[in-house]
Order: sequence, then C-alpha cells, then structure tokens
Amino acid sequence: MEKVIETQGLRLNYGEFNALTNINLPIYRNKVTALIGPSGCGKSTFLRCLNRMNDLIDNVKVDGIIRFNGEPVQGAGVDVIELRKKVGMVFQKPNPFPMSIFDNVAYGPRQQGIKNKEILKGIVEKALKQAALYNEVKDRMTESATRLSGGQQQRLCIARALAMEPEVLLMDEPTSALDPMATQRIEELIEELKKDYTIVIVTHSMQQAARISDNTAFFLLGEIVEFGLTSEIFANPRDKRTEDYITGRFG
Repeated sequence: MEKVIETQGLRLNYGEFNALTNINLPIYRNKVTALIGPSGCGKSTFLRCLNRMNDLIDNVKVDGIIRFNGEPVQGAGVDVIELRKKVGMVFQKPNPFPMSIFDNVAYGPRQQGIKNKEILKGIVEKALKQAALYNEVKDRMTESATRLSGGQQQRLCIARALAMEPEVLLMDEPTSALDPMATQRIEELIEELKKDYTIVIVTHSMQQAARISDNTAFFLLGEIVEFGLTSEIFANPRDKRTEDYITGRFG
C-alpha cells in the first residue's frame, strides 16, 4: 500500500505542555484512517499537524518528520497555502461562509485566480455532485448557505474542500453536530469519496470508526497506543488499554 502521508517521531508542544509524543503513523492512499481516543488525547492536534493548521496557534513547537508524497511539509520553504489546498480540512461544526451556496464552493477556486464563469460553474457543480448535495441545491444556488440544514451545510463544507482538488481530506469529528440521518449521509459519502481521495477522520464514535474506516489509530495521552487494520483493532486489540477503551471501560 502506498503511503500518502507519514509521520516519524512527531512531537508537539503548546508552550510547556507536551501534547504529542513520538507519533509514527502512515496514512495510506484511498483508505479511511480513523483516529480514536478519549477527549484531550491529541487526535485533533495530530490532524492539524498534517496541513500545518497548528501554525496558526501561538507558542507551538513541532519536532519530528511529516511527509506528504515523500516530501517534508515543515520548514520555511514549504508553500503552506499549496499544502492546505492538497490536504483539505472539514471541521466539527459546519462553517459555511455568509454568502450564497454557489459562492461558498467557488470561493477557493476564485482565490486561486479562476475568474471564468463557465469554469467556476463546472467546478462548483462537480464538487457539489461529489458531496452528494447537487440535486438538493441545484435550484437554490443563489440562496444563502446558512439557510441549509446542518447536514447539508456539512456536505457543502465538504464540497468547498473538494473544489480545491485535494488529495487528502482531513475530517475533525464531521458528524458530531449532526442528527443520525445526516450522519448516515456523511458516512455514505465518505465511503464513496475514498475511491478518489485519502481520508483521515477524528471520531469519538467507536461504531462510526468500525463502520467506515480501513485503518484505526488509538491515541492516549498524546501517544499512539496501537495502529492497524480496523477489523483487527476492534476484534483483537493487542494492547489492554485499547481493549478497555473500545469496550467502554473508560473514555
């Protein structure tokens, strides 16, 4: 299996606080990798390392190696905007911009200098179709995105990321603010998207990780306790702490 992203000896500190220690993790192409573990264990912090979102936080120090397609992502010479275009992100709460549905999806491509209306229309349509939202909004493109339901807003945010033609989608608990029906739609969408994209998802739901991921990493106190095929992690965990967590003894 081909590694799209790989971390070696990754360590992150917020000031004096050590949030991640010695994280060695491969992310494989066209697979869904779930990051599980109790609150505050470092899952989201790790996710934000992969496209350098932690750069936006004061007093952060990152050591170790992060590679994307074999190239290091740290260092002053790396084009962070280009990295975030290739490694897109969807957040926990849907965050549509206060503008039309069309303009939300076209925002990124416009920032990249695409002004041709027909080209933009094609990009927006393709992204909305990939996000399984097009049929619901094709006659509402000029409406404010904030009028969509929560689940539709989250799919819109996925479409907005897809419009940038990423290779990797990072998803930080993308269904935690959604109802069960909307959650199911997003899970079905993730299953479809992995044919074309590599997905890393932070989730608090053991059931969700078991349903949609190929590989699972269990984080605890800023370290990876165990990583492997999801089927093996859930059926036959090697570490007692993993077993205790997935059977609900703590967390």
